[in-house]
Order: sequence, then structure tokens, then C-alpha cells
Amino acid sequence: MDEGQGPAAARPLWRKIVIAMVISIAAMVVAGLVSTWLLGLLPMDGTLLSTFTKASVTVLVALLAYKLVVARVGERPRDDLAFIAAGLRDLVLGTLGGAALFSAVVAVAALLGVYRLNGIDDPRELLFAILVFGLVPAVTEEIVARGILFRFLEEFAGSWAALIITSALFGLAHYGNPGATLFSSATIALEAGVLLGGAYMLTRNLWLAVGLHGGWNATQGGLYGLPVSGLPSRGFFSSTLSGDPLLSGGSFGLEASLIAVVLVTGAGAWLVVLARRRGHVVGPWWVTRRVRSEEAAAPLPA
Repeated sequence: MDEGQGPAAARPLWRKIVIAMVISIAAMVVAGLVSTWLLGLLPMDGTLLSTFTKASVTVLVALLAYKLVVARVGERPRDDLAFIAAGLRDLVLGTLGGAALFSAVVAVAALLGVYRLNGIDDPRELLFAILVFGLVPAVTEEIVARGILFRFLEEFAGSWAALIITSALFGLAHYGNPGATLFSSATIALEAGVLLGGAYMLTRNLWLAVGLHGGWNATQGGLYGLPVSGLPSRGFFSSTLSGDPLLSGGSFGLEASLIAVVLVTGAGAWLVVLARRRGHVVGPWWVTRRVRSEEAAAPLPA
């Protein structure tokens, strides 16, 4: 059938993408409401078991919504959370990479005198943080930020526009957190936006981004006991931040420090460069359409 025939074909690409994005976001909102309803039926007493139950229900419902709706809509439906060996590898590498990256930030902060380790607090807090700060936001936020917004924006406007817009939106999404400022939102956009967007561009799945996000958060809050995007936490270690807020991040935590901006944005830029070298950068639809048209019109070799 010719591209111009039929009501579906006649619908502009931007409209198809907007419809798919709205359906996907609505599915995740419904998933959140269902999770809240289910958790209201369960006893929640603050124990590790109840925290594990809460995290598991939230993540499983989000994954179900993604598999049943998000992965099936759009002009080119695809599952960026396929349960494959490569996904498990990316998840493990991402988790270790996120933990190592934040540990490097802490090491530099300690050398500059803005981070101080006071001793061991409560080893059990590491497990709580893995669930609360690591697992839940890593899955739910990556589905929305990269699995929906980045995917559909890239499909229309290309990789660079998707990276810039989702990074800015991710930073703004943290503006309402305790201790947040415009500067902290800018640092989140530069650090997490570029790092996690670069991970998605490089692997073309969400597993590396989920691992990086979860490993970073769990290490930050659960191991070092530092605020996670302004949210207070307790961890395996008891520690304090002091000194110049440009280096310590102030009450928001090390994510709002120049140390993290340099190290994490640098790591994210490296992932973006690797993605570009591997040919994973997508052009805007009007450019790719023109290239396909020119290739189709080119004479066949003799």
C-alpha cells in the first residue's frame, strides 16, 4: 500500500509518536495507581521484609505495564527490557559501574576534605537502600525517562535532540526534592541525563541504564549514607559532608557538586562517543527519510 493511502498511513509521524507517548505514560500512571492500591492491602511495618515486598510489587507492576503496553506501541514496537543474556550482562556491568563511579566521586571529595567517614552505622541499611533507592527508581524512572521519552523523541527528532531534552527534563524532575536548586537540577541533567542517555544509545536497551542508576543510588545512600538527590538516608557507613557547597553539594548531596559534574558527565560523554562510533546515533526523521529516498532513487551499479 502506498504511504499516503489509508487513515493510519495518512497520519503524520509526529502524531503517531505523540499518541504512543501518551498511551505509554498513561500506562505507567495506571501502574503506579495499581501498585499503590496493592500496597494498601498489605501490612507495611517498616521491616526489611515489608520493604522488599513493597519494592517487588512496585517493580513487577511497572514491568508488566511496560511489557503489555509500552513495548507494543509506536511505529516500530520494541522491547528494551527483553530478558536475554546480554541484558543481564549490561545490568551487572551497569550496577558495578554505578557503584564504582560514585565511589570515585566520594574518593575525590575525601581528598578535598569535604567528605568525612565517621564509622559504621548499620549494615542492614545497605539492604534497605538497595531496594528503596536502587531497585525501584532505577526501573520505574528509566522506563519513563529512557524507555518512553528518549525512545519516542529520538524516533522523531533524532538522538541529539532526545539526549538534550530528556536530560533537561530529568534534571527538572528532581527540582522538587529536598534541598534542590536550579544548580542541582542542572547537575542532575548533566550527570544522570548524559550518562543514562548515553547508556541507552550505546546498548539500545534499558538494562545498562537501570544498572548504572541503581548502583549509583544504592551506593550513595546505602553504602556511604549520603543524601540521594536530596533525600536523607542512612547507610552502612556514617559520614558527613562539609565545606564549600560547590564541592560538597550542600544539603542535596554530592550529586550537586562540581566533582560529580566532572567525573559523571565525563563518563556519560564517553558512552555517547562510543555510541556514535558504533553507528548508534539516529538522525531526525526528516533526514533519515531523505537519505532513504536518495538511496532508493540511486541507479543500480552496472
